Amino acid sequence: MASDGVITHRSVEVNGVRLHVAEAGPAGAPVVLLLHGFPELWYTWRHQMPALAAAGYRAVAPDMPGYGDSEAPSAGPDQYTALHIVGDFVALIDSLGQERVFVVGHDWGAIIAWSLCLFRPDRVKALVPLSVPFIPRSPAVKPVDAVRALYGDDFYICSFQEPGAIEAEFKRLGTELVLRKFFADRTPGPLFIPKSGWGSPDDEVPLPSWITEEDVKYYTTQLDKSGFTGGLNYYRALNK
Repeated sequence: MASDGVITHRSVEVNGVRLHVAEAGPAGAPVVLLLHGFPELWYTWRHQMPALAAAGYRAVAPDMPGYGDSEAPSAGPDQYTALHIVGDFVALIDSLGQERVFVVGHDWGAIIAWSLCLFRPDRVKALVPLSVPFIPRSPAVKPVDAVRALYGDDFYICSFQEPGAIEAEFKRLGTELVLRKFFADRTPGPLFIPKSGWGSPDDEVPLPSWITEEDVKYYTTQLDKSGFTGGLNYYRALNK
């Protein structure tokens, strides 16, 4: 794992779940809460954290519950609803001694960031959502049903719904190759993962210039340890 000595690490218990938290910047500075997506880790923000610290902020980047060195709330998806995860991050904000924070979220982190603003606007100074628009509460058609109607059962969100099925496919391919496929994909249009399989374990996937072999090794080590089920449970709770 690359480190410039600026980023520190600790564990924080929130609502009975232990979160791994990476931090950079002075303790008394305004907090920027950085929430990663799937299949990522706090490490997504490794370049932004020193820059935020140098600008006078305290950057706080947890492994989302169920990822990396953070504990999983449960084996099933019921504890992964936006309401539950927002509750965990409100408790984290409390533990930091903050009334309100800046929130930056990417992918699933953006969904949780939007939900934090929706459920607890009193705890947010400003929001920066990346890659995911606002999903209104109680939509006429539930999110998974909507994308299934548009793209079919092989759309990746639909492929993630059956517990154990996509985990078995990811195990067949190997964690590193799965990560390479996600990180390197530049195909325009929706992402499909057919039930017949997402390619061969022998597939060669060159990395884009923005990520190194060392980076992929870190992600692989951490996700080998935690598995993918925690991250997949966010998708399985999407309709709840």
